[in-house]
Amino acid sequence: MTDNETNPKYGGEGSDDSGPRTADKSAQGVVAAFGQTMKTLRLRAGMDREELGKRLGYSAATIASFEQGRRIPPPRAIDRADEVLDAGGLLKVWKEEVERAQYPPFFQGMAQLEKQAMELLSYDTHVVKGLLQTEDYMRALLDMRRPPLDQETIEQRVAARLARQDIFDRRPTPLLSFIMDESVLRHRYGGKSVLRGQLEHLLQVGQRRNVELQIMPTACEDNAGVNGPFTVVMRRDGKMFLYVEAQSTSKLETDPEQAGLASARYGIIRAQALNPRKSLEFIEELLGEL
Repeated sequence: MTDNETNPKYGGEGSDDSGPRTADKSAQGVVAAFGQTMKTLRLRAGMDREELGKRLGYSAATIASFEQGRRIPPPRAIDRADEVLDAGGLLKVWKEEVERAQYPPFFQGMAQLEKQAMELLSYDTHVVKGLLQTEDYMRALLDMRRPPLDQETIEQRVAARLARQDIFDRRPTPLLSFIMDESVLRHRYGGKSVLRGQLEHLLQVGQRRNVELQIMPTACEDNAGVNGPFTVVMRRDGKMFLYVEAQSTSKLETDPEQAGLASARYGIIRAQALNPRKSLEFIEELLGEL
């Protein structure tokens, strides 16, 4: 993980995610090598793509996409393929590298940090954070990207974001705090039904014992977060990191001073926002308006 990682072309949760499914040549090489290995093992087992697809729960076309490196299989599909093809672990050894390849280069570090997080603090001003998004909300955001994304790219991005949401059920349980501007919850991305589902999901997540969900009302006259959204992650070893994303650029800051200042700023924002109980009541009121 390098200091101040930036990438002007590929986006994460809120930027212009218009890059290819595998974001750089090294990632493409990993996915291509995995696909070739999978194809070799399939042929050795005497199976065609249709038969393997039936056993894994995918179409023959999707199996072809896996083998040709055009689509990244989820971890459970890799595990199942290893068993079905009697690979003896040859496919499973690729799982970590293949999983990393599904993210743009700059976000790979952040995705890894989410897995190691003891505490995560997130302030958002434009869209609901990926960790909190419903699948319908994800698809609505991805469908709006310009230039348009192809369907395989959308499927990969959705799968990657859903996989990241394992953070809520991890043991040991991380402490998760999310603050978002009221305006985030008023944008009807995808239509009223999509927003309704997203708000209902936030109410459910907000009930978790390890989650604090807060809303910054537009009527609030003080907001220490006027410089925009950011995320602070504290690892189990106590080291903190700052992640910032805007437009088509993003930065993972490893300077402890900058991360510490962001954490302190987050504390001020937390005090200015509605408390968790009132925030959930506020979301319920928004639901009643739909």
